[in-house]
Amino acid sequence: MLAGAISITLTTSSQVKRVAREALGFSDLRPGQEEAVRSLLAGRDTVVIGPTGWGKSAIYQAAGLMLPGPTVVVSPLIALQKDQVDSIANQPHSELAAVLNSAISAAQAEATLGAFTDGGVEFIFLAPEQLRKPDTIQQLRLAKPSLFVIDEAHCISEWGHSFRPDYLTLGTALENLGHPTVLALTATASPNVREEIVQRLGLRDALVLVRGFDRPNIHLRVDYYQTAGEKLEALTRRIAFAEKPGIVYVATRKSAEAVKGALVELGVKTQFYHAGLSAKTREAIQDRFMQSQDQVIVATNAFGMGIDKENVRFVFHFDISDSLDSYYQEIGRAGRDGQPAEAVLFYRPQDVALRRFHAGSGKLETHQVEKVAKLLASQDDPLPPKEIAAKTRLSVRKVTTILNRLQEGDGMVAQAVENNEKVRARQRERVETIQRYAEFTGCRREFLLQYFGEAFEGPCGSCDNDNQRRQAPENYSAGQRLEVPKDPGLEQAEGA
Repeated sequence: MLAGAISITLTTSSQVKRVAREALGFSDLRPGQEEAVRSLLAGRDTVVIGPTGWGKSAIYQAAGLMLPGPTVVVSPLIALQKDQVDSIANQPHSELAAVLNSAISAAQAEATLGAFTDGGVEFIFLAPEQLRKPDTIQQLRLAKPSLFVIDEAHCISEWGHSFRPDYLTLGTALENLGHPTVLALTATASPNVREEIVQRLGLRDALVLVRGFDRPNIHLRVDYYQTAGEKLEALTRRIAFAEKPGIVYVATRKSAEAVKGALVELGVKTQFYHAGLSAKTREAIQDRFMQSQDQVIVATNAFGMGIDKENVRFVFHFDISDSLDSYYQEIGRAGRDGQPAEAVLFYRPQDVALRRFHAGSGKLETHQVEKVAKLLASQDDPLPPKEIAAKTRLSVRKVTTILNRLQEGDGMVAQAVENNEKVRARQRERVETIQRYAEFTGCRREFLLQYFGEAFEGPCGSCDNDNQRRQAPENYSAGQRLEVPKDPGLEQAEGA
């Protein structure tokens, strides 16, 4: 057993709480946290859906120390891994946490894996890409981990958002490690996403816990506009007078820069953030915002995973999100201190056309899949996607999609093409769902929570539609789709 870990044969509630208090410094565990820990100690695969800041890390830290073997934690970003290790650094067992990622040298990686195998490290944090390396899998298997944690588990699902192809390898990695007990964590997952997490990971008799979806301190609102200029003017005016700090989400890099420019002209300390910036620049911008040096950050969905700033007073969407899953996670970055916050969607029907266009992209032609399949069949050893792309004259992104579809379809070309069409249909359905939310006339909180499978009946008293109901009940129509007047150019835009 790992030196320093805690050996407990019985798992009563008091014992779990004692470990959390004495070994980890937590004053107490919330009911859902304790339930998850006890599930893991019983050897049961567990999926936990709870908002950032709710304390999901406490679950694997407590269970990891109580189980006899070490713990593997898969986390998608180096910054997230650093935050998770830092959270353990202030605790009595801080020496038991280490990272394994591309930011460390080969010698450091070898030393870290050696310490993990020898029992000197309890928690090893790594990105899913590391699990593609046979040597890494071999070293981890020698350590006989008792707990395998997957943070941001929604990344494995193409029903959700932030899908990452490397997460598809985790099911195979789990089996290569002898399928230790699994804990899958995410801040947002609809029933479809939960089902896909369980299926793709091959979880056994999984316990699924959903906690903390309702955030009553966040006021929900959708405002409607006809022109882009009208919408931009309304957004900047509202931000100028809003309590800060805040986040503005946009769909494109061009919009991020345009909104930032408009806000700077009004004297608002603002930065934009998108994937086109270097990693160093993005890190510096994020640090400035976290330290409150800037009042507002205007960002694409590249910003936010793992962001835990308590005093964000608003999250405004200048453009509609690609799904309700994305939207809910993004607005959930407001009001984490429990104080009142705002989530406003600045909605223009034409904006849906852009999302529909992207949702309809990614079509695979049979001849493209056949070309890749034939190349793979002619090779004795696996080829990296970049090399396949060069040989087939397809983009790396297209090749990655084809490889995933072939894997899902057991190498059958026709099945791969069919699976891809199902994914595109899901993406179109996601856009339709968030459009229904934008045009809904009933309680918005009820719409959101029921989408995520949490029982709730409005009115909530904290959304624009419920406010309207109080002020003018004769004009209120619960549960209906709003007839939003379309701009004359909308049909042309949707056909783009």
